[in-house]
Amino acid sequence: MSLQHPKLSVTPSSAPPETPPAAPAPITLRQAWPFWLKVGFISFGGPAGQIALLHEELVERRRWISDARFLHALNYCMVLPGPEAQQLATYLGWLMHRTWGGIVAGVLFVLPSLFILIGLSWVYMVFGNTALVVGLFTGIKPAVTAIVLQAAWRIGTRTLRHRLLWALAALSWFALYVLQAPFPAIVLGAGLVGAIGGRLAPQVFQAGGGHAAQAGPHAPALIDDNTPPPAHARFTLAGLVKVLVWGVILWLAPMALLMLTQGWTHTLTQMAWFFTKAALLTFGGAYAVLPYVYQGGVEQFGWVTAAQMIDGLALGETTPGPLIMVVAFVGYVGGHTKALLGPDHLFLAGALAATVVTWFTFLPSFVFILAGGPFIESTHQDLRLSAPLTAITAAVVGVIVSLALFFGQHVLWPQGMDGRFDIAAAVIATAAALALIRFKRPVVQVIAACALAGWAFSALA
Repeated sequence: MSLQHPKLSVTPSSAPPETPPAAPAPITLRQAWPFWLKVGFISFGGPAGQIALLHEELVERRRWISDARFLHALNYCMVLPGPEAQQLATYLGWLMHRTWGGIVAGVLFVLPSLFILIGLSWVYMVFGNTALVVGLFTGIKPAVTAIVLQAAWRIGTRTLRHRLLWALAALSWFALYVLQAPFPAIVLGAGLVGAIGGRLAPQVFQAGGGHAAQAGPHAPALIDDNTPPPAHARFTLAGLVKVLVWGVILWLAPMALLMLTQGWTHTLTQMAWFFTKAALLTFGGAYAVLPYVYQGGVEQFGWVTAAQMIDGLALGETTPGPLIMVVAFVGYVGGHTKALLGPDHLFLAGALAATVVTWFTFLPSFVFILAGGPFIESTHQDLRLSAPLTAITAAVVGVIVSLALFFGQHVLWPQGMDGRFDIAAAVIATAAALALIRFKRPVVQVIAACALAGWAFSALA
């Protein structure tokens, strides 16, 4: 007679095996472009926040690409000059839907923020000294600090999966924040560490090892870990030459038009040449570009004042799109202030200058991705390349942390460390950080609430 307890009796038929999740249905470019447009409107939080958004949407929710493939693409974008989040969107769009997929993803990542910043720049120039605008900025600036902190937290938890990568991030922060080492030197040093570490400790520096690469089984993605590169993503010399030729044509045609119609010394021509150099010569993404833009836009050409540049940075941080879109603000203010189209067309002059600046800033990014993407796709399982890129990405976490500290210092002590501590800014920044990190509130809601809080504090002061 069986004395088996009924609650402990388990038969093979009572525990059917779980069916593994299926890969998502294929996505066409026509189906994908509304998503890229949506990203263009909701991509707040600077590069780190935007990368986290892309990871959440494409890897975790939609499963269009696997974690390891996403992170391999991210590592490549991290070492390029220019805006890494926009380049990552371009890369993923290209990988999924060929050249036009990359162009659509990259353009829609930028276009909404260009229109928004042109409108906000006009409001700033016309109404910037009103009490309402000043009060709103009082709350927005502490929110920016919290957004960067939250972005550093999110990307750090995905990146630093080994104590060696933690140490690399800490050394990167110390070199940049304390020693003020140049970012290219940090990138080269981290790459060297990764090249050596890939040989000595390959398990640490494997592709995706520096991020939250999923360990063990995971739900399949459209482009999974072992999915072979599609035909358009395979390297050919003819494809490389074609991209480079088109890149030269698209740069040379508008530059020649500006030189022939306006002359070399005209503001628009100088903007086109200056921001081409900014796009090509500054590594480390938007945060590394900003000091160069400040030096040229404020000190060399006088397109904006120092105070306007800081306000422009706040606008760039609190609008969707790449942080480097602050260049559109610089262009608008420069065109408006210098009345490039005459005193009766200040808005058109600013909008034209902002558009010119945006074109020459972002064109090289498309060339880098469309030209280099096929080579990078051929190396996603090659530890010789993935190990240095993983190390570089870990180092970038330290850079983001240093930026968060930089923002916090200037927001909490607006007159310098010897000046008054801004209690209102501290309260707003703390509340924003809790809302973002602890309660997972959307960035748009946090920015709106902080802007209203800043207005209230200013009204009561």
